[in-house]
Amino acid sequence: MNPRLYATFLLWLMSELFEVLPEVGDPDKPKLVFFFDEAHLLFDEAPKVLIDRVEQVVRLIRSKGVGVYFVTQNPLDIPEKVLAQLGNRVQHALRAYTPREQQAVRTAAETFRPNPDFDCMTAITQLATGEALVSTLEAKGVPSMVQRTLIRPPSSRLGPITAAERQKLIQESPVAGQYDQAVDRESAFEMLQKKAKDAQDAEEQAQQAGSGGSRWTIPGFGNDDPAPQSGGRRTSAPRPSNRQTVAEAAIKSVVRSVGSSVGRAIVRGILGSLSRGR
Repeated sequence: MNPRLYATFLLWLMSELFEVLPEVGDPDKPKLVFFFDEAHLLFDEAPKVLIDRVEQVVRLIRSKGVGVYFVTQNPLDIPEKVLAQLGNRVQHALRAYTPREQQAVRTAAETFRPNPDFDCMTAITQLATGEALVSTLEAKGVPSMVQRTLIRPPSSRLGPITAAERQKLIQESPVAGQYDQAVDRESAFEMLQKKAKDAQDAEEQAQQAGSGGSRWTIPGFGNDDPAPQSGGRRTSAPRPSNRQTVAEAAIKSVVRSVGSSVGRAIVRGILGSLSRGR
């Protein structure tokens, strides 16, 4: 990602938070904290107007309960204007073998409030693993004197908690006793499903009532015969007859005679033409 684009996005995000979040004054702990790792990406080749804007946002966003931390290996990566707005500082060991590294150690030491018990610049190069120089803001907003501190790593335990610990946590919970008994209430989906089924059953019953019942009957039971005609006599449809009338027989005889005569004439013509062709 382009460093300038990255810096612009983060600046826009903090500006939006400053506009949206309510004013909370100076709380003991921030409600939201941002850790910007590899902070040099924010300020590499950044224009002056962008640095001024970052300084302004970092200074004003504290009153919104938002904390901003810049994480970098070299203090020279952060501009002096922004560095001056950072109240809490945690500096781990720095090794100074080149002129630039010695300048970085000197810059880091000068950002702390001096402690007469030790030389800050010398202590930075002698810090062991897990040690750091720490300075925080005091009650009146004044930075405290730098202290050489051993950072305690996060403590945890692998494995599940015991049954007694679990029971103790349950009893101390603010919702203890409210969810001990499982309740399976009728869900909205079940209610809608039942309503749809009732509507479908009612529609089927209405269709059966409108059609007059079932059209299928068992022979010998019910009224499976057609309704009687007037006079009480049962009538049946006339059967088709296969007998031919006199006129139909005469017409068929004439057609057969004509067909035979025409057929014989055609055969004679074909045979005659064949015999003449020889």
